[in-house]
Amino acid sequence: MTDSNVARNLYTVPIKSMILLIIGLKGEAHGYEILKEIEKMTFGNWKPSHGNLYTMLNNLAKEGLIEPREEYTGKRRIVKYALTEEGWLYLREANELTLKSLYLAVQYHERLREKLEEMGYGKGIAVTAIDSYIELLDGIIRILGEKKRELEELKMEKELRGTGS
Repeated sequence: MTDSNVARNLYTVPIKSMILLIIGLKGEAHGYEILKEIEKMTFGNWKPSHGNLYTMLNNLAKEGLIEPREEYTGKRRIVKYALTEEGWLYLREANELTLKSLYLAVQYHERLREKLEEMGYGKGIAVTAIDSYIELLDGIIRILGEKKRELEELKMEKELRGTGS
């Protein structure tokens, strides 16, 4: 399997959440903007075809997760997409699942890295790769630390108000 096939397979599964995330963070976005953001998020390793993207966007609209809005600049028609209430709820659930899965993913990553090293595949890792990995872990630690503080504060507020649910 080539590197591009591996990258393509890694990114096709979470594409629905990726598209919703892009639209949610931008407020609204048109297809070309979404394509460019996907390319950026996948470090240029994968870019869906225009046909596949618009099929996915139409399916998301049919599911009620996004709402298309036509805009005209002269004779040029642009369709921009925004999240619906249902889209925001879906994205919230996807985000919570991602946060819950992050810790487990890091554990699996570490176990795999150790296994690759045992098998001789992890030797000679470049210093720049180590630096990138350390930077990634520092970012994860920062994000999780902030989330932990937020949840602890929320828990204390609920306990003080007597609304444990």
